[in-house]
Amino acid sequence: MRPQRTGNLPPETRELYGRQQELAQIRGAFDDGARLVTLAGVGGVGKTRLALRAAREAQPSFPDGVWWVELSSLRRGALLAHTVGEVLSVVDQTTRPMIDVLAEYLAGRELLLVLDTCEHLVHECALAADVLLRAAPGLRILVTSRRPLGTRAERPLTVDPLPVPEGEGGACGGADAMALLAARAAEAVPGFAVTDANRPALVRLSRRLDGLPLAIELAAARLRDLSVAELTDKLDDRFTVLGTTDEVLDDAEPPWHQALRTAIGWSLELCTPAERLLWARLSVLAGGFDAQAARAVCADARLPEDTIPALLAALTDKSIVTWEPTGGGERYRMLDTIREFGAAWLRGLGEESTLRHRHRDYFRALARAGDAAWMGPDQIAWRDRMAVEHANLRAALDFCLAEQDGPSALQMGGTLWFLWYACGFAKEGEHYLDRALDLESAPGPDRAKALWARGLVGHTLGDAQIGLGFVDAFRKATADEADETAPLAAALLEGASLVLCGRQARAAEVLDTAPRTPPSPGRYDAAWPLLQVARAFVHIQLGQVTEAAAVADGLCAVCDRHGETHVRAWGDYLRALAALALGRAQEAQAHARDALGGKRRVHDSLGIATALDVLATATLASGHAERAAQLLGTADRVWQTLGTPQMGAPDLLAARQACEAQARQALGDDTYETAFRASYDTDPDTGITHALHTATAP
Repeated sequence: MRPQRTGNLPPETRELYGRQQELAQIRGAFDDGARLVTLAGVGGVGKTRLALRAAREAQPSFPDGVWWVELSSLRRGALLAHTVGEVLSVVDQTTRPMIDVLAEYLAGRELLLVLDTCEHLVHECALAADVLLRAAPGLRILVTSRRPLGTRAERPLTVDPLPVPEGEGGACGGADAMALLAARAAEAVPGFAVTDANRPALVRLSRRLDGLPLAIELAAARLRDLSVAELTDKLDDRFTVLGTTDEVLDDAEPPWHQALRTAIGWSLELCTPAERLLWARLSVLAGGFDAQAARAVCADARLPEDTIPALLAALTDKSIVTWEPTGGGERYRMLDTIREFGAAWLRGLGEESTLRHRHRDYFRALARAGDAAWMGPDQIAWRDRMAVEHANLRAALDFCLAEQDGPSALQMGGTLWFLWYACGFAKEGEHYLDRALDLESAPGPDRAKALWARGLVGHTLGDAQIGLGFVDAFRKATADEADETAPLAAALLEGASLVLCGRQARAAEVLDTAPRTPPSPGRYDAAWPLLQVARAFVHIQLGQVTEAAAVADGLCAVCDRHGETHVRAWGDYLRALAALALGRAQEAQAHARDALGGKRRVHDSLGIATALDVLATATLASGHAERAAQLLGTADRVWQTLGTPQMGAPDLLAARQACEAQARQALGDDTYETAFRASYDTDPDTGITHALHTATAP
């Protein structure tokens, strides 16, 4: 039996009220053979919450897991397939279209994909769903959207508001809208309970809000200040004032949108002027954000920086902003519908352009800070921070491209080289760098950095010709620079490309032009250590094992002095290769595990796969063929998410094939296949953990 993969469903932090009929409809649709089910309904009706419960209930039916893809912060449909791939950990290190990569990856799998918040990407989601469903018979897709995708395979299900009480007697307390209102009232007012005295007012209020969950949530937050009867009376007054004036939502949509317009409009009216302004300005932040970003983007003379924390707390109390404690600190989030209202008010204030430029400037500065700190002790913290801010970085880059701001797009795309190259986002880097380079052709340091970054991305995607193609352009762009790191960066681009082509002797000539000690700091501080990685690898391939070991040892010493992890792990990988060449299998295993641990810490899938390959070879050399077969299974599972096995590099492919052939010979085909398949069918994280903590004796 295949091991169960659970997926990545977010936790259910609150109870789901009602929706049993809808859950049964979703189950029934899939049981009847539907492969694409869309939960369609207005903003604030609870589509996401319903989808989450349905997905969790369906989890046992999908051996390859249930995977949640949040699309609300994705501004460009061109990155839809990349976003799905990132959720599935299919980071693909090839130049193939990402939708083709996904189709191939999903073809033999049984999983449920949940695409949440698709209304702004209906066309793109429809096309992607058609391609993936044709390629993958075991795939099912659950979509949430304000309107159906309109594909032939789709089974649309309309999500209506919660049922409201039909009477005012004791029996009405079971209505779902009433139950939600009572629960949220108890959260707002400790000790609150439904009584005979307040039940009629609660019934009236739930009816007035038409059972719309978001409207109920917002109104219940006001019970800290008002009684239920007062709240209902004031809402009645505001229906006539606000219910027909807000055009944020489409007038053609159902009448209960009046309840949502009124609840949100009244929430705005009850905010202080400063809270209203912050609400509007926060709408430019994509996905989640922290207080630092809120201060940097939203503060000015009208909103002093020192007032932002208190204003955020006030908006959280009013249920406008959601507070999210995380391992990296406190973050905040706005529901999509509330964000849309804020964005409309921001446009009305004439501030949208100003705030989007502030947003761009803040995250461009964050990218520069990450670049400056990358080769140091805070590398892992920066990797985690950039992953958390991924949606905002995308939004800033998309804004640059939409505004035809080539200089900013080049600067930001080049500065984020470490995100594209070292953190598994190579295909996204290809997307942004190609567009930025096409948009801005003026020479200068920013274009040079973007050219270098694009060359590195080519290496990561296994396209040596791309890397070589950027060498001359980069050398020309940096010809007049006094920066000592620029020639090293050029030598790295050319030398590493030659390595990937298997032209090791020529690569050695290029790489040996570099100094043996680090140069003065410059714009390309990562070039020297990365060049040493390539040099040591070439020495190994040319049979110069002593030289390779010396280069690797020196590289590790430099990285240790700087507290660096990513390149240090490559140093351990090279030490493993050298130890293997010298017949020291146990030593090679230890170095390979160190490399694997380092690559796992920075989430470098390419490094993880490469380290697993050499660990398998070292384990085989120690006399443990069955364990080597298991490691090859785990490695192949990771390589599959990268696209081209062993990056297509001839030397890496030859080493992998030799390891497999020797293991098969030692075990026999049947035993080898059993060991390999058992590991291949195990979740990669589990396999990597096992590899790190399972030592083999000689």
